[in-house]
Amino acid sequence: MVLPKRRSSYPTPPDPAGGPGDELVRSGRSRVVAVTGAASFLGSNLVGVLEEDPEIARIVAIDIRPPATAGRKTRYYEVDFTQPTAEARLSEILAAEKVSTLAHLGFLSAPTHAVALAHELESVGTRHVMVAARHARVRKIVCWSQTMLYGADPSNPNFLSESHPLRAPESEPFFADKIAAEREALRFAERVPGAVVTILRTAPLLGPTVSNVVTRYLAHRVVPTMMGFDPLVQFLHEVDGIAAFKLAIDRDVPGTFNVVADGVLPLSTVIKLAGRIATPIPHPIAETLTSVLWLAQLADAPATFLRYLRFLCVADGAKARERMGFVPAYTTREAVLDFTNAQRLRDVRLLQETTV
Repeated sequence: MVLPKRRSSYPTPPDPAGGPGDELVRSGRSRVVAVTGAASFLGSNLVGVLEEDPEIARIVAIDIRPPATAGRKTRYYEVDFTQPTAEARLSEILAAEKVSTLAHLGFLSAPTHAVALAHELESVGTRHVMVAARHARVRKIVCWSQTMLYGADPSNPNFLSESHPLRAPESEPFFADKIAAEREALRFAERVPGAVVTILRTAPLLGPTVSNVVTRYLAHRVVPTMMGFDPLVQFLHEVDGIAAFKLAIDRDVPGTFNVVADGVLPLSTVIKLAGRIATPIPHPIAETLTSVLWLAQLADAPATFLRYLRFLCVADGAKARERMGFVPAYTTREAVLDFTNAQRLRDVRLLQETTV
């Protein structure tokens, strides 16, 4: 993992009137940070970073399973956002814990066939989170989004700014739910005067340990490309992704920010650096084949994602650098190389396991 993981026992959730762990607040450290999706890649690593911050009094981890990085400052609450009781339960937790900042990371990193469940988790779930935060008077929201929501389109400029409309096709549930979640976060900002709402649109995360739709694509030894197309792409190293959320928690920077690595690469170069073999396919054939394979649950993503193998979707990170002070430690090329080094080790292990 990017960060060392701790083993710990999880404390019994306290009664709203008080309970074990209140001495952390009385020690002079007052910030209480809640993290939804706390057991996800971003969530668990963010919890680990917050555990090491002496300015954080307590971490409220919210998910259907506890984060492996939880330490003595973390209180874990099991909350399923797909359940109708989630809003009331979450409101009670946020109020009882006196949460001042909420990092909302409860999103899927790859498409799923369980579209109804995903909709309840991301779109409806985000609405539950925002209503609960408003009732609990949470002062600050940091919400995860993605630059893929801009959509891959032949009319896109070389670098998409935050003012560019989100044009990913809402016929695809993976995009539609995340766009709806952004709208819920913006609605919270409008309805709660003085609240700080920060939306981080990250480029696709890449690195040695993260798993998402991009890493699954590059994990295959032979990867499809669209014949006649070689779009520029950009990534964000997983370490920089975690650092960006920590920065947004530490600083009051309301607004929407593209969080990307420096530099772009042609997709063909990414595939070569990853040690993979590109197989060009005419896109009409690829769309038909991918649709069939997706229905058969044999593809990593539906045919909608093939547009990202044809057209540009590259974001401008200047605003995050200037307003947030975010400076990525890794370039896009370095993120690809770091992923590649780890993938080679996984490839060897896979071959060894197969031959045994």
